[in-house]
Amino acid sequence: MVAGEAAAASPQTPRLAPALAAMTGLQALVALALFAPGVLAPKFGISERDISLFTTSVFVVGVATSMAGGMLAARLGSLSVAALCALAVAAAMTTAMHGSSAALIAAGAILGLAFGPETPASSALLARLSRPEQRPLIFSIRQTGNQLGAMLGSLTLPAIAVLAPDAGFAVIALLSVLMCVVFLAMRPRYDTGHTGAAARISLQQSWHLLRAVPALSLLALVSMPFSAMQLALNAYFVILAVDRLALPHVTAGVLLAVAQAGGLIGRLLWGMVATRYHSARAVVAGLGFAMSACAAAVSIASPSWPLVALGALAFVFGLTASGWNGVFLAEVARLAPEGRVPEATGAVLTASYAGLLLGPLLMAGVAQVASIQQGYAVLAALALLATVALRRAPP
Repeated sequence: MVAGEAAAASPQTPRLAPALAAMTGLQALVALALFAPGVLAPKFGISERDISLFTTSVFVVGVATSMAGGMLAARLGSLSVAALCALAVAAAMTTAMHGSSAALIAAGAILGLAFGPETPASSALLARLSRPEQRPLIFSIRQTGNQLGAMLGSLTLPAIAVLAPDAGFAVIALLSVLMCVVFLAMRPRYDTGHTGAAARISLQQSWHLLRAVPALSLLALVSMPFSAMQLALNAYFVILAVDRLALPHVTAGVLLAVAQAGGLIGRLLWGMVATRYHSARAVVAGLGFAMSACAAAVSIASPSWPLVALGALAFVFGLTASGWNGVFLAEVARLAPEGRVPEATGAVLTASYAGLLLGPLLMAGVAQVASIQQGYAVLAALALLATVALRRAPP
């Protein structure tokens, strides 16, 4: 049983564990769909350009819908939003089965309708069901859905694609429909307590919330270089390892897998640390300093470095740059005014997703005038500045 189920205020209070499982499953589903075109590309004939267009389309729509997701969760309830997200995933994967560039761009846009709202909806539900001191661990467990979805896709989709090139997309679409049914079945139990005031939330009020709570505004700014750093690790590390460190492609892939394992462990570890010491903010700051140091180390790495050292660096880089999300969202929930967790989460994540969009542009720009390694140095400097600001700001 998840710690905190016993914290229910009354026999009528919904249990935490099913909600946590459902919301972790939702993130795993969205991650599975996000990575599917890249995993299926060899069998389905998807080009690198089309994968980039698909991913960019997801992030653009995700930025636009993140704040709206918080409003929808306040109006409709988190499980209702989860069901809508699952339907969006099903529609996206059905569209992707057509295989053309236009179809993949459209599929990415549709998937963005799930990518943006799912985290604010999850935060709203889990913050309501858990005690404040539990949230770093609970939110961190939920954030492991991203790694679980990526691992599930990597292990199963290539085998499924052997049966038919588009079978992987079809299986994800079917899984999405089944999960939608589960979310709708849970809805009467969990989507309760919505008020007319919540229904009147507007985008303008969401922006005003960030302005009214400076600590939330600071977290939004901090999340931009952090998100860009996480994307840089996942998207460019293999390229750097092959081109700049002269490693074989397979070895570079193994190092990235080590980093991904570090991210999965980190999301759980840092949640436990923040829960134990009751300071999610301090943990976020510590991770900011650590990921900056890792990125700086990557920027000066050379082919002369032992493989063991590179493996250790990859692990710690993943542990920090991919492990901060859950503790960060718990801090957002702590700072949000009463009853406005989904709204605050959506507003802050708008900045986070903007970091996902701007990160590749920054890396590409620096690579044009210097090298991809220097791109990591720039990200290290930006993350360090953001972390220093976070540490100096009043609690």
